[in-house]
Amino acid sequence: MSNSTHIQTILNGTIHSLKTILPMIIDVKSPSIINEPYEQLEMGVLIGLVGDVKGRIIIDGTPESFSAIGSAMFGMPLEGAMLESFTGELGNMIAGNLCTYTVQHDLELDITPPTVMVGHTKLFGFKQAFKIPATLEGIGDLIILYTIDTEEEE
Repeated sequence: MSNSTHIQTILNGTIHSLKTILPMIIDVKSPSIINEPYEQLEMGVLIGLVGDVKGRIIIDGTPESFSAIGSAMFGMPLEGAMLESFTGELGNMIAGNLCTYTVQHDLELDITPPTVMVGHTKLFGFKQAFKIPATLEGIGDLIILYTIDTEEEE
């Protein structure tokens, strides 16, 4: 399978995972390609992908949007350490669901433990990334970033 087919599978799987995990209407915009650095302004979670493709998925939002997602999923708003823990687990749920999706499409992926990032962060270390903006009804916006680690040019 070609690298572009892998990328398309991961992008489709990411959208599928969002719509499967999150209990609200989600409007996913068209992906775009961005170059480094990527600036996260408030809060996000980074999960590494290993296997047939190596890269990272970053879910970027605001503490308010992650708290509102937690409230929609569990019936109570989250804050502080609980919010940070939930943000990491949300990343796990989305990335884990992505792995289940990709294996059904002949792409083996595994994930690393989540890294929750709070505050202004600049992300370097990738040549380009796919940015998927999503609007969650009644909550706000999330940005899903998929970076690819390329070891060789194809």
